[in-house]
Amino acid sequence: MIIRFLMLAVGLFAPTIVWAAGGVVQSPTGVAPERYVYYPGTEELAKDEIRLIACGTGLPAARRDQAATCWLIELGNGDKFLFDVGTGSMANLAALMIPYDFLDKVFLTHLHTDHWGDLSTLWAGGWTAGRTRPLQVWGPSGQTPDMGTAYAIEHFLKAFNWDARTRNFVLSAEPGKISVKEFDYKAVNAVVYQENGVTIRSIPAIHAGDGPVSFILEYAGLKVVIGGDTFPNRWFIEYATGADIAIHETFLTPPDLVKFYGQSPGQAIIVGTMIHTSPQAFGKVMSTIKPRHAIGYHFFNEQNTHDNIMQGVRSTYSGPLSLAVDDMVWNITKDWIVERMIVSPDQAWGVVGPNKPPAPPAPGSVPNPISDFIKAGRWLPAEEAQAPMVDKFKKDNDLK
Repeated sequence: MIIRFLMLAVGLFAPTIVWAAGGVVQSPTGVAPERYVYYPGTEELAKDEIRLIACGTGLPAARRDQAATCWLIELGNGDKFLFDVGTGSMANLAALMIPYDFLDKVFLTHLHTDHWGDLSTLWAGGWTAGRTRPLQVWGPSGQTPDMGTAYAIEHFLKAFNWDARTRNFVLSAEPGKISVKEFDYKAVNAVVYQENGVTIRSIPAIHAGDGPVSFILEYAGLKVVIGGDTFPNRWFIEYATGADIAIHETFLTPPDLVKFYGQSPGQAIIVGTMIHTSPQAFGKVMSTIKPRHAIGYHFFNEQNTHDNIMQGVRSTYSGPLSLAVDDMVWNITKDWIVERMIVSPDQAWGVVGPNKPPAPPAPGSVPNPISDFIKAGRWLPAEEAQAPMVDKFKKDNDLK
């Protein structure tokens, strides 16, 4: 059993109690306590526990060590929810080795690519690697219909029509479907999901244009707030107050946007203090709502930037804090909050879930997307070479 750092609730904040570094090893052949890391798939959640995983914490520009926004919440009742699937985040999500049938619920805060750009990877990757049912996507409406989630998903499927048509010929079409549940972005603290003891609410957010939202997940007496991208706003202040976990963006400082991110001073001051949330403003939000634990994200977290973010936050907030990076994980109960880092394989395969893979479509039931012209180009010696292997496989698996 992994020995955990305990964070005991005392008043409004939660001081951390830790054991001595390295723990106690009783013999030269003994093992050190596994306190510092989480190995995916090795730790069962308690019934009233939440696990939060940062699968993407960075920016729209591609970066190998930080994907764009994606949060996975796993609950002790077995439910799993994705909040945003930003560009590049699926590589981190796949490394958790969770069957894709359990990763079919996606909640989008808004439609910038760094918050839903990897939906294509989740859609097609899950379809080909074991998901047996459609994806379910929840997302906000827009100021006009063409700015909403339903429009985006409809045209997503149109854009990937060739992909779907060619897969439908050899795979079941059901996992390639997407079910969309669009809700009013102006609704305040409105329930958008309520099942199995889980309630997810939506509040408006202020970012770039009408449409973005923040989410509030409540389970087993615990509350996790996922801010998405937002300038500090009165809805977040009111409904995130007292949260167990409050996630809110804390953006790069304007000087660092100029120095490292290629923006002009005029752009940097607008983007860093009006479109996004400055570290000082993030700290003011957290010192006002007083969560058990605050999480800041949405910046490239490195030696060049970390201290500037931290100094800005600490000028207005002194409570429990994480400045997130990819593969950071928090376990949350009423008694403690534990922060660790994930150790996962770079070459993880999809894990088979409990549901039997659907059968391919019956011959002739789906139009063949390959024309006679292309079929005629097949090189027959290749078929002859593989024939013994094919025959054996069919015999072993009772295929005709």
